[in-house]
This record gives sequence, C-alpha cells and structure tokens, in this order.
Amino acid sequence: MIIATDQTARSVMHASKITPPPAPSPVRPKASKPTSQTEKEPPYPRFSLDRQTRAAMALATGGLSPAATIEAWSDWLMHLAGVPGRRADLAEKALRNSAAWWGWALRGLVTGAYAEEMPFKPKSHDHRFTHDGWGTSPFALWQQGFLAMQDWWSETTRAIPGLQQHSADRVHFMLRQMLDTMSPSNVAGLNPEILEAARETGGRNFAKGLKHYAEDLERLLTQSPAAVPEGYEIGEKIACTPGEIVFQNRLMELIRYTPQTENVQAEPILIVPAWIMKYYILDLSPQNSLINFLVGQGFTVYTISWVNPGEESRDWRLEDYRTEGVMQAIDTIGNLQPNRQIHAAGYCLGGTMLAIAAATMARDNDDRLASITLLAAQTDFTEAGELLLFLDESQVAYLEDLMFEQGFLAKPQMAGAFAAIRAEDLIWTRAVRRYMLGKEEMPTDIGVWNADVTRMPARMHSEYLRGLFLENRLSAGRFAVQGKVISLNDISAPLFVVGTESDHIAPWRSVYKINLFTRTDSTFVLTKGGHNGGIISEPGHRGRHYRIGHALSDENYVDPDSWLDAHDTQEGSWWPAWTGWLAQHSSSQVSPPQNAPSLGAAPGTFVMQK
Repeated sequence: MIIATDQTARSVMHASKITPPPAPSPVRPKASKPTSQTEKEPPYPRFSLDRQTRAAMALATGGLSPAATIEAWSDWLMHLAGVPGRRADLAEKALRNSAAWWGWALRGLVTGAYAEEMPFKPKSHDHRFTHDGWGTSPFALWQQGFLAMQDWWSETTRAIPGLQQHSADRVHFMLRQMLDTMSPSNVAGLNPEILEAARETGGRNFAKGLKHYAEDLERLLTQSPAAVPEGYEIGEKIACTPGEIVFQNRLMELIRYTPQTENVQAEPILIVPAWIMKYYILDLSPQNSLINFLVGQGFTVYTISWVNPGEESRDWRLEDYRTEGVMQAIDTIGNLQPNRQIHAAGYCLGGTMLAIAAATMARDNDDRLASITLLAAQTDFTEAGELLLFLDESQVAYLEDLMFEQGFLAKPQMAGAFAAIRAEDLIWTRAVRRYMLGKEEMPTDIGVWNADVTRMPARMHSEYLRGLFLENRLSAGRFAVQGKVISLNDISAPLFVVGTESDHIAPWRSVYKINLFTRTDSTFVLTKGGHNGGIISEPGHRGRHYRIGHALSDENYVDPDSWLDAHDTQEGSWWPAWTGWLAQHSSSQVSPPQNAPSLGAAPGTFVMQK
C-alpha cells in the first residue's frame, strides 16, 4: 500500500536527482464493466465437476458457504482465546445477568408482580412476548431467562481485538439464529398464548396448525405458487390502475397510465422498479397505489414491468437491463412525447440501475432527464446492511455455481436470507401463529405481492453481486459502461432521495451516501417504515411521519447523523412533498398526450408470469 504523499515523493526525487520509479499498479480491481464467473474460461480441466459438486452443496445449504461459516467461527474462537481479560469480562457479565434474574425472580415470588421492572427487555421489532401471559408466573421466568441468555451471547462477539468485523457480524448472526430456536415462545407447553388457545378451542388449534403445515409442505415439495386469495386478483383488485402497454421487448413491457386530470405536467414520469420484485408493489390497491396517486396529481406516468426470466435467460447481462430496459423506455417515451424531459424514479435495485443509466447519460451529454428520484436505492455498498452477512467471495462463488446449474436464482432462495435477518418475527412468530395457534393468515395486497415470486438471470445477478456489492465499483469510480468509466459526480439533474428508518435491505445511511458522490441539488427524505412499508406510505396512513431536507449543489456535505439532528419530523405521508417537488421541477401544464398504439391493457402479460 502506498502511504507516502505526492509532495514527499517530489521532495525525495528533487534531493537525490534520481529517475522516479515506475508508477504503481492501479487500484484493483481496475475499472471495467462488471463481470461474472460464467464469462470466464474454466481455470482447470475438471472445473465443471467441481462446479456441479459445489452447486449441489449450495442447494443443500440454501446457498450458504460452509467454508465462509467455518472461517467466521474460527476467526472468532481464535481471537477470543487470545484475550483472557475479555473472557473475564464476559464471565462477569454472565454473573451480573444471573444475579439480575435471580433478584427479580425472588422479588416476584414475594410480591407476585413479575411484570414490574423486568430486567431484560425484548427488542422493539421482537413481537414474540407481547401476550399478557408473559408477565405472569411461570412464563415470565422462562421469558426473562431466555432474554438474559440472549443478552449475554450478543455481547460475546463485541470488542474482541483483532477480530474481523465481518466475522463478528456473521457469528453474531448465527448465534442469534441458534438462540431463536430455543425461545420458549416456540414451545407449546411454555407459551401462554398457545396454552390459552388450546383451552379455548379444545385443542382444535393444533389440528388446524397441522393442516396448515401439510398444505405448506405440499406447496414446498411441488414448487407450486401460492393461490391468489379471492378479492386480490392481479389486474382486478390490485395492479388495476388503468393504462396500456405501449412497448414490449424480451426484458420488459412499458405501461403508460391513462390520465385522470384535464391537464398534466409537461414532463412525464418514468418509474424503474427492481426486477427482484413485481412492479405492482407501487400499484397495489387503489387507495395505497403510488402510481394511482401520481396519475391523480396530474402526471403522465410510465412504468417498466420486467419479465420473469427463466433458464433461457441465463446469459442476460446487467448492461442489458440498462440498454433494453431503462434506455429503451426513455427512447420510447421520447418517441411518444417528443421534446419533453423525463422525471425518472427508481425503486431499490431499479434505483441503482437508474443511477448507472443517469451517470452514463451525463457522461455522454444526454440531458433528457429533468430529475432523478431514488426510492430506498443504494449507490454505495460498503454499508449495505445485514445482507452483507451473506456476501463475500466464498458466498458469491457458491451462489454462482448454483445459478450456473439452474440458469437463475429463484426468489425462495433469496427470501430465506431476507427472512433470516428478522427470523424472530418473519420465521418463528409466523410459525407459531400458523402451526400452533392454527390462525389463518389474513390476506393483504402487499402479502399477495410478496408471494408473487421472481427469478434473477444467472449472469446478471453475478455481475450485480460482484461489481456492486463485493467490489463497490459504482461509487469508487471503477464502473465502466461501453468501455468508459462513469461517475455519479457527472449527474446534474436534481435528486430526490428517500430512505426509510427501519430498512434492513437498504439502510437509510447507506442510501444517504449518494450525497457524497454527487454535486447537484439534492432533497433527502427519511420516512417511517421499512423497505416496502416506508415507500408505500399513502396519505391518511396512520402513524406515518417523515423528515425532509434540501441541499444546493454548492453547499458542503452534511453527515447523516448531523442531518438527522437538524431536521424535525413532520406528520403524515411524504408523497405530497414529492409531487410538490416534481411540480416545482416541471415546466408547465399541458393537455394529456395523445393515445399511443396499444399492445394490450395494463397490467400486461409479463406481470402474470410465474
């Protein structure tokens, strides 16, 4: 690593009058387009045999690399073994936790008030112990014993000198998974809510739970999609904003929605959703459809509906999603509404791709974008949240082998990672409700959308994971498009960026980082909710709030925590603030565009693919 400054080097050369040494090798990996392992020549003759073996192992382990797991545990154990002082601290904490539990338990035995002054509290997102019975004996004793144990184990991976943070995070995650399996809430005889249900129903809750388990197991084994509940049909009750398909290619259908107002803003809106999800997360029921809201506010709205790829799409590239997706949509809108700039908005991975497309357009002096909106979208991946637990060279290599055999990565193979991040709520609480309490899951529009799975083409997903997550090329100035590097710093269109407070997929501080890499006018919004719920935050949604701040291109950078302290919360939805901002960056109101040749009614055919 070169640590001498340029000034030091010049001084040394001037003093010694010697020829300067050759320039050091460029930072690796050097600037290039993202690549995947599927493009490269096999490194040795029997590589295909090893790839098949590793793919089978990846299928058995859910895509998790045993090597990465062993490495993390070894790193933790070796460094913990070398710090006797830290081990003594942990032993002392175990004694303190034990004393706190015993003191509380004995006071409760005398007073009977176990629910008062519990020494250990569940985390805010942990809903396993909300039933009133957990505040009574003996259930409170079991609950507090579990939380005391959880509190101690969570401390064992912290403040260990020399331990890599990635290893610490992985071990902490795996410890959390193991502890979750031992929660008293998972055991029928230890959970007051389950015992209460058994008394009230005469045990019928267990019969219903067994029926639910058999249904879910059959669906898992047959790989059959979940049935759409009555009243939640796509195109009828959800994804039902009127519109027409105005363009189609192998990757996407472009939908233009029917205007609902006498006049519209001159600049249309193009929405680029992520292809890891169906687009209608933004067009759920009419009352919480962001697309329907935009149309009702006087905007001409287009959205991309991505195809659900299969094995035949294994060689689709990340670049194909830019050229045949985003750029083709921009070209089509330009043909339908010539001489009009476009407000482009991207959600999640779609926002990342929009940022890549916008930087490429800026490099090429293409000024067709009037503004850029990024919804829960990252452009820097150094702090990309708990998903980084599943992403290192070993993990990605396992996924690449699995995708090479299948041609794609299936949504269930991704969903497991997302669910494991919040296992106590997304896995165990759901299992207790469905299999032990025997409760039916009430259908919701967002639940129907969440069950509507998609797939990722093998080559594209490999390029995405390597080029962006592992190598962080985009923000580091090493991401090349068509052989030339792009820079987010070239973007001059104003930005509207939305992060959500409890997003564990695109943490808001990571989303905020785009302010480090751009020098244009920027508005940042931080809204209550998670990756989906914070974005689908319609006016009238109870309990919603947001913060909003504006920065001009010549203002100094403000770090995210200082930004948070400087901006107070405002009650309500952030949607009106966005449409107001879009209107301010629009030129005028005009008559709605003329009808375009239609390839069929919205929501189209691609969204129906299973």
